[in-house]
Amino acid sequence: MKKRPLTPANTLEIKGIEGYFVRTVTKFGNSAKIDCPKEYLGRTVYIVVT
Repeated sequence: MKKRPLTPANTLEIKGIEGYFVRTVTKFGNSAKIDCPKEYLGRTVYIVVT
């Protein structure tokens, strides 16, 4: 997988979103997954739907 740079930030402002999910990055499961390096397994992520 191509390594993407991570941009650290304390705040995030996004306009025109439909909603968001708060999930934990897992290796397997029944729900949709995002492309994410395995070093972030177990971390909490926010998925923003636009």
